[in-house]
Amino acid sequence: MQRTTESVNRRTVLERPLELPNGFVIPNRLAKAALSEGLGDRDGGPGTRIRTLYRRWADSGVGLTITGNVMIDRRHGLGEPGNVAVEDDRHGDQLRSWAEITKSGGSRAWVQINHPGRQTPRTLTPHPVAPSPVALPGSAKLFATPRELTGAEIEDLVSRYATTARIVTDAGFDGVQIHGAHGYLVSQFLSPLANQRTDGWGGTPEKRRRFVLEVFRAIRAEVGADVPIAIKLNSADFQKGGFGHEESLEVVHALAAEGLDLLEVSGGTYTSAAMLGVDVSLRESTRRREAYFLEYAEKVRAMLPQLPLMLTGGFRTADGMVDAIESGAIDVVGLGRPLTVQPDFPADLLAGRVDESVVNPRRSGIKLLDNLTELTYYTVQMWRMAKGKEPAPDRHAAINVTQYLLNNGIESLRSPRA
Repeated sequence: MQRTTESVNRRTVLERPLELPNGFVIPNRLAKAALSEGLGDRDGGPGTRIRTLYRRWADSGVGLTITGNVMIDRRHGLGEPGNVAVEDDRHGDQLRSWAEITKSGGSRAWVQINHPGRQTPRTLTPHPVAPSPVALPGSAKLFATPRELTGAEIEDLVSRYATTARIVTDAGFDGVQIHGAHGYLVSQFLSPLANQRTDGWGGTPEKRRRFVLEVFRAIRAEVGADVPIAIKLNSADFQKGGFGHEESLEVVHALAAEGLDLLEVSGGTYTSAAMLGVDVSLRESTRRREAYFLEYAEKVRAMLPQLPLMLTGGFRTADGMVDAIESGAIDVVGLGRPLTVQPDFPADLLAGRVDESVVNPRRSGIKLLDNLTELTYYTVQMWRMAKGKEPAPDRHAAINVTQYLLNNGIESLRSPRA
């Protein structure tokens, strides 16, 4: 892309602060989206490796940093090896250090809170729980069929989300994001395929969205009105008979009525990975304009013009980001994979030193390896930074996959990552 004075001047729109309805201010329009780091200690604490990684990102230039998913149950609710889990105050000092490091360069810091439900490998949770006893499609060898949650267990999980939110914000994080996308527990409750209950938690769209609304209300009661609560939500899960655009818009409307502070738009599950840009349902025109779910964001904007919107998935160029903001469709650009390869990309982009990300994982030419590369490539780059090294974007894909297998084992290859 040829750099011009006009192109550099246009990106000043990305430098503008964003004030949320509750008065919370995000310093600029670029955010580090959640990326599951896989760097937690064996007891679920955010040890030195994850803090080293976030120290490298502290001066990245983003106005908002959202952590990778932090789980609410260390015993039965890990989605993959290395998840951080917060259910009590035992890691308070580490959490305070993590928050301080993340904010040391001027970024605001939010924690993404999550539970995997049925999306947890057998080796981590041999007896997972979910809204209904419906197995993850096509994954019987890696993921066990879940047990249906009882009503009392659902109420306990709602409380756990709130407890985790209170602990991390007390530790110094500025806000929280509920992970309601990509096939995790909240997404499972919303999906008519995964949630086949006929009680007060399923059977109709209104009852399917009860869980996420109760989670939101419980968190708000714990953290108060001044702490931002966001959600990452699927525009659709891109599965026949699943959670679609119309029902998703109804969920957004209901959350907005409760006082949602920011919506991050995503889409897909790990059996239909639209969020990675590899799903065949994404039209080539969508890929060219970078923002995979912009049309959905435009529908939300028309329905709820005052709700702040963040869009993640596909952004690679300054012009693409500026166009999305200037169009009025979104307020914040989410960046994930570019920050694993170019940790200084946002700062360089705002300063006019670069115009686009160089995200371009090397393919091996072997089909099996290429299917794994899209996830392992970026994870390994984070692991390098967690050791105090710089990313190695040109390293052969086979080396990355081998390193990933040595760290996490073959059972984690189908595990959720973002």
